Amino acid sequence: MTVQQTPAPERSGRRRGVGLAASAGKGFYVKLVLMAVVDALGLYGIIALGSQHSWVPMILMIVALIVVNIVYFTPRLTASKYLVPGLIFLLVYQVFTVLYSGYLAFTNYGDGHNSTKEDAVAALLTQSEQRVPDSAEYPLTVAVQGNKIAFLVLDPGTKQPEIGTADEPLQPATGATVSGTRVTAYPGWQVLRLVDMLQRGQAFTNQLTQLRVPISDKPEDGSIRTQTGQTAYVYRSTLSYNAAADTLTDSATGTVYRAGDTGNFVAPDGQVLEPGWRTGVGFSNFINVLSDKSIRGPFLGVFVWTFVFAILTVLGSFVIGLFLAVVLNDTRMRGRRIYRSLLLLPYAFPAFLSALVWQGLMNKDFGWINQVLLGGADVDWLGDPWMARLSVLIVNWWLGFPYMFLVATGALQAIPADITEAGAIDGASPWQIFRRLKLPLLMVSLAPLLITSFAFNFNNFNTIYMLTGGGPKDLSASVDVGSTDILITFVYKLAFGGVNKQYGLASAIAIIIFVVVALISAISFRRTRALEDLN
Repeated sequence: MTVQQTPAPERSGRRRGVGLAASAGKGFYVKLVLMAVVDALGLYGIIALGSQHSWVPMILMIVALIVVNIVYFTPRLTASKYLVPGLIFLLVYQVFTVLYSGYLAFTNYGDGHNSTKEDAVAALLTQSEQRVPDSAEYPLTVAVQGNKIAFLVLDPGTKQPEIGTADEPLQPATGATVSGTRVTAYPGWQVLRLVDMLQRGQAFTNQLTQLRVPISDKPEDGSIRTQTGQTAYVYRSTLSYNAAADTLTDSATGTVYRAGDTGNFVAPDGQVLEPGWRTGVGFSNFINVLSDKSIRGPFLGVFVWTFVFAILTVLGSFVIGLFLAVVLNDTRMRGRRIYRSLLLLPYAFPAFLSALVWQGLMNKDFGWINQVLLGGADVDWLGDPWMARLSVLIVNWWLGFPYMFLVATGALQAIPADITEAGAIDGASPWQIFRRLKLPLLMVSLAPLLITSFAFNFNNFNTIYMLTGGGPKDLSASVDVGSTDILITFVYKLAFGGVNKQYGLASAIAIIIFVVVALISAISFRRTRALEDLN
């Protein structure tokens, strides 16, 4: 008789421990590789932010990397490993965005005020440069290195070869080959003949004539420029900057421009030099929304339409969805499941795709609605201001009613049948049962959803932008605004549309939107507490 021997408990436990250790070892190396990739990407981001002098984001990224490494290499912080990634993304994409928008709202950031005062002074000195009368002529050789263009010249005084680019002033060109009065070769650079420059086309010629090569590190020394690609001349600015007095003086007119509080150099007669620089302006952006006529009129019009759009959208989709939910809640109707599935189709498709499809359906000349449904009618659905407003409401009802139908159906089915039977026994009509019994109970569940739906449609960017682009455009307005623009699309156009981008003003209006939605939601939620007593 053979007796099967079982492993001793100690040996079995030892084997399990070895297996767990091997598994843990493999997991550690995988984690090590992943963290090395994360740290490499983070280090790259830190270097990039540092080169752009973005100190606050750089410091935040350093802190985030330190926290991630501590959490993922400390065994006791197992729970934090699941919390930290989401927390970091929350801080980056939500908290930081909100705080940065709030900061921009109190600045003049936008076209003409994009950078620092030092950059603005340099730009003003550069753009006011004029050719110096009787300036020395520099025999010029144009050289390229990839996408970089350089000027090779001979110093008029020493006759020594020099090289300079738009970013680097003239400096000795050691190793250059000189033939007569012109540099003919320079190591590492391709020297271009006149025929070579012509073969590169008009774009290269325009780039060449706009190129300025500083003579030295001092802006007042000017730069050399060319119009022919063969000779260059000295250009100097008619403006001179006095750092102590913080003024720019025009040598041609004698006008003194002083740094103003609005981020521009301003003359005594009110003339403003552009570009300016980014600076804090306090509550000026908020005040301008209501005091500046060019902004106040369009803003108030958009503000009123935003409320009308959000209210009618919620009301219309709620009425349609509730009506269909009541009809399909009747047990006597056959095929209810099929109907319910079909009614949810608009909710299943992406909203922006549906808006683009509706844009084609509502085309004035070739749209299906005009050509087929209305028998060749000439209705300008998207070109007429009032028809465009009606169109966005129709499309938003189409997109919104399935959601209301879905939640209303669930709320109706949650109402006990005893309530309906009690109302019928007391002699109430079906309408009275619905209005006096079912609707109040429905509102307990649906009121918070209506409030959130209002907040969503108050900022419903997709439908407006994809269907009408905010148009038709209001040609009488001094800013880019259309008849169907709501506040969020108006903000988008101020920040990113047109030729005059106003990030600070757009951020201020975004804060106004946030405050309005927050107040309406807070008041509405407070009022809906009264419905809780129905439970």
